[in-house]
Amino acid sequence: MALIDLDLTCRIGSAVLQNPVLTASGTFGYGQEYESFVNLHRLGAVVVKGISLAPRRGNPPPRVVETACGMLNAIGLENVGVERFLAEKLPYLRGMRATVIVNILGDSVEEYAALAGRLDEVAGLAAIEVNISCPNVKKGGVAFGTDPEMAAAVTQAVKGATRLPVIVKLSPNVTDVALMARAVEDAGADAVSLINTLLGMAIDSRTRRPRLANVVGGLSGPAIKPIALRMVWQVAKAVKIPVIGIGGIATAEDALEFLIAGASAIEVGTANFVNPRACEEILAGIGAYLEANKMTSLRELVGSLAI
Repeated sequence: MALIDLDLTCRIGSAVLQNPVLTASGTFGYGQEYESFVNLHRLGAVVVKGISLAPRRGNPPPRVVETACGMLNAIGLENVGVERFLAEKLPYLRGMRATVIVNILGDSVEEYAALAGRLDEVAGLAAIEVNISCPNVKKGGVAFGTDPEMAAAVTQAVKGATRLPVIVKLSPNVTDVALMARAVEDAGADAVSLINTLLGMAIDSRTRRPRLANVVGGLSGPAIKPIALRMVWQVAKAVKIPVIGIGGIATAEDALEFLIAGASAIEVGTANFVNPRACEEILAGIGAYLEANKMTSLRELVGSLAI
């Protein structure tokens, strides 16, 4: 059975993606950075680097540290801002016929809503992914993603400002991730993606100083995969909307585990830095697995964990 004969499609709200392999925001730039390695048109979607209303310079360096089985980053959400993204970055992705999901971020509910409204005017976008791991400046810097009521408020505001499907990206730095997922589902989210990075730090014993200028950063890569997989499994049982799995996915085998646990799609992140062709290899591996197991549709695999 050829890959073209398999039904690899997955639905996120009103959007139908051609396959379940997406890029994780912040690890794939704006897409053009990988043009020499990946056929962007073949991916389920390119989830671009997080976009804010105004450009952000991010944190001072050093901002990235390699760790055992992963990496820490404290980029600080550096980005070109929504207007430059629409004028300079999106036209390239359109030209490559890529399916585009825009990750958005803000410091207030109003900023999230304004971004969603601006993107709602733009043709050719498949969905919006909402990064709720950002601090709410009006609430003393508490992250939106650690409080169910704040997460729901952001979700509701974004949904009210756009007709695009809304994916809410959940933080793992919470006591009950399923509770957070239900809160955003009740507020109208069309899907959830998880997990965002775990908080971590690294110290240089020679200088006795933090390796990151920001002291703490987000841990990603294979080290977090078992945690991410457990959280995806928990959330998939707790909500009716699609779940997108993220966290340490580097091979087709990794992706298959998330799909079996209940994810409808997956995002590949840190693996892109190590192997820029990881997404296409993972897609081919999923197709080969379905063929070997005499499955004709991705839906036969999703949530098929036997317990």
